[in-house]
Amino acid sequence: MRTVGFNFSKISIEKFSDKIDKLKIKTNIDISDISSVENVLLKTKNSIISVKFIYIIDYDPHFAKIELSGNILFEIEEDLAKEIIKNWKNKTIPEDFKLVLFNTILRKSNVKSLQLEDDMNLPLHISLPSLKKAEKTD
Repeated sequence: MRTVGFNFSKISIEKFSDKIDKLKIKTNIDISDISSVENVLLKTKNSIISVKFIYIIDYDPHFAKIELSGNILFEIEEDLAKEIIKNWKNKTIPEDFKLVLFNTILRKSNVKSLQLEDDMNLPLHISLPSLKKAEKTD
């Protein structure tokens, strides 16, 4: 399985207040659709699966909100693709595919979100590594 396409269709960020008071940052990933795509460009026997997603970072209470929507294309073995499409009819996703899917969404969306948070001067939703002064030992 490999990612053959990724794009954002909506990038939205809104800051509602300048007061940071007991801030709670929540993230959510919602899969809105999974479908099969006709493979006319790639010279492969594998299937192409399209996944539409929404990634939301909500700063509570009513401080700010980031919403990223997009589409990912995966090249997948035909048997696995059929299983994914069959399961999606019941709004379920096989665990192995779900892990790859969510990690792909998180990797791309977190980078974009960090850039937007920096541009809007919002607190970061994830901790970045930082250096600290070494403690003196006697």
